[in-house]
Amino acid sequence: MGRKVKYSYEFKLRCVKQVLNHHQTVEAVSKLNGCHHTTLHDWIRFYEKHGKKALLPRKNKVYSLPFKLKVVEAIDKNLLSFSQACLKFNIPTKSVIMNWQRNYKELGIIGLNNKPRGKPKSMQFKRAKKKSNKPLTREV
Repeated sequence: MGRKVKYSYEFKLRCVKQVLNHHQTVEAVSKLNGCHHTTLHDWIRFYEKHGKKALLPRKNKVYSLPFKLKVVEAIDKNLLSFSQACLKFNIPTKSVIMNWQRNYKELGIIGLNNKPRGKPKSMQFKRAKKKSNKPLTREV
């Protein structure tokens, strides 16, 4: 089961174009369309940097260890904010980078490894089904 997409691609593109092409304020467009103004600001920044593809809904992406390390080191080395890092590396939310940085500070490079997701398998074997000695009959 995938995650629910709150805003469609068409909706995001329409809001961004209202601000950029029709010269409306971000606050006015956000109130008119019922989205938060900071979210609309993010959509505009991603659209200006990466084009229309940046507004497409994204699946939960799995990032590689070297990529995570590159992002965390760029933040420290270049004194980037989380928003700037999101924009530069095309990462949808700041919380992803915040988690990487926290894990890196606590555990080092091991903290950036991908963790297994989902419910762990608790039983390694399958139980044999009980067979009945009674003959099969039709229910009436």
